[in-house]
Amino acid sequence: MTEYTATIDATEYPQEQRQQVIFETFRKLQPRETMLLIHDQNPNRLHFHFNVMHAGEFTWDYLEQGPEKYRVMISKIER
Repeated sequence: MTEYTATIDATEYPQEQRQQVIFETFRKLQPRETMLLIHDQNPNRLHFHFNVMHAGEFTWDYLEQGPEKYRVMISKIER
C-alpha cells in the first residue's frame, strides 16, 4: 500500500482555487514523495498543465478513472 505525503480532495475547494492548491502541494513535495489527487472530473487538462510547468519532474498514475471519481497518484521524481 502506498503512503502519500499529501492528499488533495479537489471537491473540497472552490473551482477557482483547485489548481493553485494542487500545484502548491506538488511544489512542496520532496523527490520521491507522492500525493494523491481526488477529483470529481477527469483531470486530463490538469495533466497537460503539469506537463507544461513540471516536465520531467513527476509521474502521473490513474488509480481510478471515473466516471464519478478520479484518483491520481502524482509523484515527484529526482532530477
